Amino acid sequence: MLDLIFYLLAVIALAASIAVIMVRDIFRAALCLIMLFMSVAGFFLLLHADFLAIVQVLIYVGAISILIIVAIMLTRDARHGLPLDNYKYWAGAVGLLLLIALAYGILNTTFTLPGTAPLEQTIQPIGQQLFGNGYVLPVEIAAVLLLSAILGAIAVLRDK
Repeated sequence: MLDLIFYLLAVIALAASIAVIMVRDIFRAALCLIMLFMSVAGFFLLLHADFLAIVQVLIYVGAISILIIVAIMLTRDARHGLPLDNYKYWAGAVGLLLLIALAYGILNTTFTLPGTAPLEQTIQPIGQQLFGNGYVLPVEIAAVLLLSAILGAIAVLRDK
């Protein structure tokens, strides 16, 4: 059953990643990117990395993707996209170099897999490390800083 879920997630991830590149409408490409991020979160769940799956959904799907969609909606002429004629060959060369680097890294790495999945949860030890060892104040300061940045952005946009 887990193999079937893995293959289904792999097909979704491949289709979404190809759609991000091939779709001409930039808004639909952003929606395909959200689907790709969700499939990566599914991979993390299959690996019993529940904390990483939650972070993937909260940060990438919830924050980064929404930021990209808002930026697309605030930009003029977003439906037309950028002319690709000038950068087509450069983008192909960079993509080929990245493919070669990834293939080299994958083929020359020895992956070791544990025999069994972890039995304990990963969220509770991370939470105890963050909040039990004196890191409560930095986390609270980061929350206040993010809140003030959001309020500042609202104040700047409100004047326009």
